Amino acid sequence: KVIRAAMKWGVKYLTAYAFSTENWGRPREEVDALMELLCRTIADETDELDANGVRIRFIGQTDVLSDVVRESISRSERSTKHNDKLHLIIALNYSSRWEIVRMAQRVATQVRDGDLQVCDIDAEVVSRNLETAGIPDPDLLIRTSGELRLSNFLLWQAAYSEFYITDVLWPDFSKEELHKAIAAFQGRSRRFGGV
Repeated sequence: KVIRAAMKWGVKYLTAYAFSTENWGRPREEVDALMELLCRTIADETDELDANGVRIRFIGQTDVLSDVVRESISRSERSTKHNDKLHLIIALNYSSRWEIVRMAQRVATQVRDGDLQVCDIDAEVVSRNLETAGIPDPDLLIRTSGELRLSNFLLWQAAYSEFYITDVLWPDFSKEELHKAIAAFQGRSRRFGGV
């Protein structure tokens, strides 16, 4: 419902935090159930998303997930890769700190290999070496369940994001709630540090 509403209102990029690296600390039964739910949801929803022009992309440490989960996400990415009506980015086994460390390793390797000079490292170099390379930074970050923290999510990318905090839990987040968030965002003046 949220994806359909986002498309209706012209949203081009929508990122959902599905599972963080910290979530591995939950009970094993819960983690297994979440991964099973993820695979079932991908199987049930990919065809409809594909038919509606949605491109699915996963970011995070997916290489350490089970073969079943990796194949499920790979299949959904392959079948939707040519779509561009809405880009659905799913952060799975994602940690922004991990992402930043990985970016630093990539940049260091480029410098070591002579492909990049230290004096040429800038914000653009950082951005194109993140998991979200090629994806615009979020304009609006919606935080559900009343939490007042980023929870290790898109730390670099959210530098100038507008925040919308709601007490509504994510499973209950509806198209009406999305509309409230977008309306609140539209009423803000974005200055990006200017006057």
